Amino acid sequence: MAAVAVIPARGGSKRLPRKNIADFLGRPIISYTIEAAHQSGCFSRVVVSTEDAEIAEVARQFGADVDLRAPHLASDTATVHAVCMAFLEAEQGQGRKWDRLCCLYATAPLRTAEDIRATMALLEPGICDFAMGVSSYDKQPHQALKLLPGNVLVPMWPELLKFRASDLPPLRASNGTTYAVDCEAFRQHGNFYGPNLRGHDMARDHAVDIDTAEDLEFARLIARHTWKS
Repeated sequence: MAAVAVIPARGGSKRLPRKNIADFLGRPIISYTIEAAHQSGCFSRVVVSTEDAEIAEVARQFGADVDLRAPHLASDTATVHAVCMAFLEAEQGQGRKWDRLCCLYATAPLRTAEDIRATMALLEPGICDFAMGVSSYDKQPHQALKLLPGNVLVPMWPELLKFRASDLPPLRASNGTTYAVDCEAFRQHGNFYGPNLRGHDMARDHAVDIDTAEDLEFARLIARHTWKS
């Protein structure tokens, strides 16, 4: 089956400006995702979707194709689902039809080629059309508290407080790094959370998605420690 990797990387990130090409141990952070996508052996094309000329140039330097997205798809309100959907439609208009798409966030430099292969391997025609990288919770999610005005805390799900963690089924969350879909099913459902969704449990030190300066420094510390081992 023909598969494509799409790496969304707009230039206008707010919490950590220019995060998609921030320095990460001497290389632009996006280069690690491009490299892992190529090393996975899963894809006929690895494409960076961006509106930013500098990001586009960096992507090409590290071996990715570039899809220059429309300005309205680079706004603060544009979703990654919409970016991937527009990419598939543009590709079909140019005579390229993809069976599977994997959306790889540029700000997950610790994710490995094996993580990508394992997520893609969860897709099965007619059985599983959606898969993603997931992580376990480090705190009990059923004990979540809402912060209200006046620094007041109230339970998010008061009906669950009577349960012990062992009473509840195992819980997972998307770690915001890796999403794989059957393209036809993705068109039908319009997001990455379709029916019969499966998850690849990623090692915690692979699953850091960088949104803030603190995330970036934390990921650098992990890399310096683990990549020397």
